[in-house]
Amino acid sequence: MKILVFGNPLSEKDNLALKLLPKLKKKFPNIEFKEIDPSESLESEIEQEKLFALDVVHGINKIKIIKDIEQLKTNKIYTMHDFDLALNLKLLKKVGKLKEIEIIGVPVKMNEREVIKKISTYLHLILRK
Repeated sequence: MKILVFGNPLSEKDNLALKLLPKLKKKFPNIEFKEIDPSESLESEIEQEKLFALDVVHGINKIKIIKDIEQLKTNKIYTMHDFDLALNLKLLKKVGKLKEIEIIGVPVKMNEREVIKKISTYLHLILRK
């Protein structure tokens, strides 16, 4: 199983998922956690029937599992800097490259220990399937 992890290490509002990586890798050695730049093409990363992702989601106050990418907000595109994860996922779905996705959405501000605990519970459930 592979989980793509997104975020900006330089932004406090967008780096929590990346901060969690060392602890998650240690706790789940059988899962490949791969840090990805959301502006890069994700097409080569889709190796499984279902794509799993971990990212910070603005506007939530608890961990949320997002299965419908239409829930993701996209902004207008003026430059390549505006090409974000939501738009990338929607384009992949539209051209038939993305079948199914589960995004583990993490709030911007949440206690790291609590986030690890809740993500761990979720991942244990997935691994049992």
